[in-house]
Amino acid sequence: MTHALHMIWNPSEGIDLGFFMIRYYSLMFIIAFGLGWYIMKHIYEREGLSLEKLDSLFIYTVFATLIGARLGHVFFYDWDYFKNHPEEILLPFRFHPQFEFTGFAGLASHGAAIAIILTMYFYSKKIIKKPILWILDRVVIPVTSGGIFVRLGNFFNSEIVGNQTDSSLGIRFIRDQYTPREAMQSTGMQTPNEAYKAIETNPQFTELLNHVVAKHPAQLYEAFGYVFVFAILFYMYWKTDAREKQGYIFGVFLVLLWTVRFIVEFVKESQGGFENALGTFSTGQWLSIPFILVGFYLIYRAKFLKQN
Repeated sequence: MTHALHMIWNPSEGIDLGFFMIRYYSLMFIIAFGLGWYIMKHIYEREGLSLEKLDSLFIYTVFATLIGARLGHVFFYDWDYFKNHPEEILLPFRFHPQFEFTGFAGLASHGAAIAIILTMYFYSKKIIKKPILWILDRVVIPVTSGGIFVRLGNFFNSEIVGNQTDSSLGIRFIRDQYTPREAMQSTGMQTPNEAYKAIETNPQFTELLNHVVAKHPAQLYEAFGYVFVFAILFYMYWKTDAREKQGYIFGVFLVLLWTVRFIVEFVKESQGGFENALGTFSTGQWLSIPFILVGFYLIYRAKFLKQN
């Protein structure tokens, strides 16, 4: 493998303000939710709905996304661990083998999708008083835009990387190759950031850098695909009569977004889960198939009802 062809990726954790660190991953979530609120504001104004109801939607969506994504990771990808450590499911700490602040390292988009759909059912019945497909046809537009920034956040975090590759598209993720502890032990540095920087720039640690293999930037592939999905949904709502066919936009969202996910999974490292038991596809692909099938059904249903 020719290392010279491949970009080395070792960003800082975020923007250091001296008294506070704005982590890039958190910043991407803030941008995702902020942009989502802005998009829905214009949709609600077009539909003549009260912005007070939008505030409720925003709060529900934030909590549904975070809690659903966390539970999705727990049950779909890492239940063997969490069934023995239930206290860590909703706490950003690890107590064994020693106390450690871990943050919420595992978030699964399939879990977030299920939680958002369930929450929208409650919201449609109790708050907005409209059919659930009405709100789903609209909320998937900001959800898709949010997915772009979440995947960019994964890229900054050097997580959910792809398989090893000789392609010129490959990127050498230093923080994926070495855990913080491994980096500090190998370099003798006192902090992970210092250790990773030393591996990247200090000739003394060239051997460590040479062991960092190039991998597909699967996060960027997925984000790039979501840009097109967002553009299509946005156009459908604002420039066509698709919003009048209940379930149509939501169906297109399910088919396109989860197809992007299904395809990218072919070059993505395994995230664990139940794929060893089922074989053929990854856990992420198996979880995507039901969404895609439901999407095709909703598209067919929306067109059939329109014709009759």
